[in-house]
Amino acid sequence: MKLLISALEHSANIHLRYLVRELGDEVELCGIFDSSLGESIVDLRSTSIMGFVDALKKLPFFFRLRDRMLELAATADKVLLIDSSGFNLPLAKAIRKRYPEKEIIYYILPQAWAWKKKRIPVLERTITKLCSILPFEPSYYSKEAPIEYVGHPLLDEIDIRKRDLSPSGKITFMPGSRPGEIKRLMPVFRELRPMLECNALLVIPPHFTQTQVVELYGDITGFEIVHEAHASLAESDFAFICSGTATLEAALIGTPFVLVYIAKALDYAIARRLVKLDYVGLGNILFSHAFGRPLHPELLQNEVYAQNLYNAYRQTDTAAFFSDAERLRGLLGHGSAKRVSEIIKDLK
Repeated sequence: MKLLISALEHSANIHLRYLVRELGDEVELCGIFDSSLGESIVDLRSTSIMGFVDALKKLPFFFRLRDRMLELAATADKVLLIDSSGFNLPLAKAIRKRYPEKEIIYYILPQAWAWKKKRIPVLERTITKLCSILPFEPSYYSKEAPIEYVGHPLLDEIDIRKRDLSPSGKITFMPGSRPGEIKRLMPVFRELRPMLECNALLVIPPHFTQTQVVELYGDITGFEIVHEAHASLAESDFAFICSGTATLEAALIGTPFVLVYIAKALDYAIARRLVKLDYVGLGNILFSHAFGRPLHPELLQNEVYAQNLYNAYRQTDTAAFFSDAERLRGLLGHGSAKRVSEIIKDLK
C-alpha cells in the first residue's frame, strides 16, 4: 500500500513514528514527514512559520507544496493527514475535488469544538475517516459522521510508572518552544528560581543553537539544561509549564504543575473572543468535561508573576494530583497508534 502523508509539525511526526511501527513494512510512505522516517518531498524546517507576516510571505511556497501533494495523491492508495489544519484541511478539500473516490484519513483533528465549529460539516463530507484523540470530541459531530475515538497518542509514547510521594528535590521549568513564549516567561522564571530550594531543570529544545539559547533564555545561572521533557517531568516533584501539549504530558506522567502563559495583549484579546472555553490546558479541558472541575491551576497574562507561581507551588496537594492523574489516564484509556493503523489497513 502506498500512503500519502502530510505531517508538518514536530509533534505530529513523533506520533507518526509510533504509527509507522504499527503499519509495518507493507506500507510505503510518500509526502511530507520527518526525514528520519523516509524520503520526504520537503525539509520540515522550511515549513515552520514565525508569526502572521511570515505566514503571508510563505503563501506561494505552501501553494506549490499543496500542488505537489495533489500530484502525488494520484498514485497513492490512501491519504493520511495529521494535525496542521491550516494546510491539511484545504489540501483535503482539493484532493476530494480532484479524486472523489480517494480515501482520506485525518488523525489529530482540527479543534473545531473549541472554535470554528462551521468546519465540522466540512470535515464530515470531506474526510473518509476522522480519528479523534479526545473522548468528548465525537459528541460535537453528527450521528452519521465517520468519526471514532481511537485513543491518545501520548499513551503510546509515555512510560507510565507508578509514582510515589518521595520528593526528588527537582522542579522542571518549561517556557515553551516558540521564541515569543520563551522571552516572555524566562524573566518570571529567573525571578522565581531563588525562591525555590530545588534542582531546577530547564527544558530547552535540542535543535536550538547556543546563540539562540543566549538570545532567547538570557542568563540561565542556577538552571540545569535538559532536553528530554518526558524524563525531566518523570523525575520532578513539580513543574511550571507554558501552555501546550506538555501540560497533558505532565498530567499523564503524574507530575503536579501549574500552567503559565503570557500572550501578546492583542492576540489574547482576540483569542478570548473566538474561543469559548473555560480552560486553556488540554488536561483541564478533558478533566472538567468528565468530572466537572479542573485538574491543575492556570495562571494567565497579568497573573504570571513570581510570587503567584510560588504560591501555586506551595498550595499543591501532591497526593490529590496523583489520584486525579490516574483518573485522567483511565479516561483516555490507551494509545492510538494500533487502532489508527487498523483503520488505514482496513478501509476499502
